[in-house]
Amino acid sequence: MKAIIYTTSGSPDVLTLTDRPVPEPGPGEVRVAVRVSGVNPTDWKSRQSTDPGGPKVPNQDGAGVIDAVGAGVPDSRIGERVWLWEAAYERADGTAQEYLTLPARQAVPLPEHASFDLGASLGIPALTAHRTLTVADGGPRRLAPGALAGRTVLVAGGAGAVGNAAIQLARWAGATVLSTVSGPEKAALATAAGAHHVVNYREQDAAAEIRRIAPDGVHIVVEVAPATNAGLDLAVAAPDAVVAFYANDAETVSVPVRPSMAGNVRWQGILVYTVGQSAKDEAVAAVSAAVADRAIGVGEQ
Repeated sequence: MKAIIYTTSGSPDVLTLTDRPVPEPGPGEVRVAVRVSGVNPTDWKSRQSTDPGGPKVPNQDGAGVIDAVGAGVPDSRIGERVWLWEAAYERADGTAQEYLTLPARQAVPLPEHASFDLGASLGIPALTAHRTLTVADGGPRRLAPGALAGRTVLVAGGAGAVGNAAIQLARWAGATVLSTVSGPEKAALATAAGAHHVVNYREQDAAAEIRRIAPDGVHIVVEVAPATNAGLDLAVAAPDAVVAFYANDAETVSVPVRPSMAGNVRWQGILVYTVGQSAKDEAVAAVSAAVADRAIGVGEQ
């Protein structure tokens, strides 16, 4: 079979196409014929900066069809369309190959109406998004229709993969969703994802516009740039709000202490790889339900 590998960290030039034997699934594993391999920033950042310690197949996310199962996995799963998550986390084999074996729980059923492109876009972005939306005091632990009713969510960077997924999941869960963007093309993506209100921070006073739309403040901030947006986030936060940040635009963040204390605002870091198993299972179940409800898509769908 064909596979993409790299043996040293660096630019895309370190990636090579090679032939490898088709793997056999071990106990508790499935083998997936990969149809689409998804690429996330975490994939290329890891390739750039981390010595793989041997041949490494990149990419955490993907989608395909189960064509073999190991001991302990029902034969009925053969032929199942699936989406894959964290295929390459603490493993040498990601999804950039024709066949992949991985634990059965990391191959999640994908409905017939859902494309492989959609399936390959779910893992890191949607699971991260779910976590950002479920860390507020009082929950919910799992998103579902109505789970965020009465909440206002601000998604910074609604055109990005995680931000776009957060808009879709928050809208599906019943929240009022606002998003900040930097231009009209990104505004179109955020709007297509379901944002009720889109604020172009380059053309508008973002804090004033968000407060105009949500005078009582926002309850959850899904934040991609905490260092840049700390002041804005505090300016629009409702009492007891949570700022859930999942990326680092700087090594340190300066948080205004007294306003955070006065508003009981919580700053919550998110790294999907280290989320506990229970929360991860809740996220996988919720994302699967949203896909089944046709509530999540890719691109300008």
